[in-house]
Amino acid sequence: MVDNTNMVDDASDDDLDLASLPDDELVEQMHDDLYDGLREEIIEGTNILLSRGWPASKVLDDALVEGMRIVGIDFRDGILFVPEVLMSANAMKGGMLILRPLLAETGAQPIGKMVIGTVKGDIHDIGKNLVGMMMEGAGFDVIDLGIDNPVENYLEAIEEHKPDILGMSALLTTTMPYMKVVIDTLIEKGMRDDYIVLVGGAPLNEEFSTAIGADAYCRDAAVAVETAQAKMAEKRAA
Repeated sequence: MVDNTNMVDDASDDDLDLASLPDDELVEQMHDDLYDGLREEIIEGTNILLSRGWPASKVLDDALVEGMRIVGIDFRDGILFVPEVLMSANAMKGGMLILRPLLAETGAQPIGKMVIGTVKGDIHDIGKNLVGMMMEGAGFDVIDLGIDNPVENYLEAIEEHKPDILGMSALLTTTMPYMKVVIDTLIEKGMRDDYIVLVGGAPLNEEFSTAIGADAYCRDAAVAVETAQAKMAEKRAA
């Protein structure tokens, strides 16, 4: 006869009652749940904190943004990998679906606004998607243009959304030079200095970024977030 006692105990350990946790422990648990990519738990935790009278901005900053900051550090250090970070970002989005309309009602401003897209001729988007998710997780408003974007798409998005940051991605050596086309067009129109231009993609490097006139090269999504935050701080200070 099989003894199921331990199995029952293990199952009960998994059923953590989030509502029974005090605020500080619940926030720590949400950091763990974000790290593990548990979307439903993040949604539940977000709703619990809101029901306890937490402002949406405090839930965002203390529970979600801080949780994604931890994810970003471990991704940068090679402890977490792309599939795991995508799960964390998806969990974050679950919480953001609840918070976004509440933040809009209060007039809370994002850290900054970013337009991002893969350049013309290139249909790769996993890296770009990850940057967008991580940026949103850090409190940025992100407008994702998708793949294969000619310069006109970037200009239209800039005109419509008035971003602080323009992000361009390329995974092919043949499409990398198109980033310079976009930057040169901004220069021709007298718009270049109005935007922080960040570029990324596997074949890129610092030298290429400097050569085409971008503000920074970001080797991965975690670095993109750190760079964007630093550049926004510099912009505000100026």
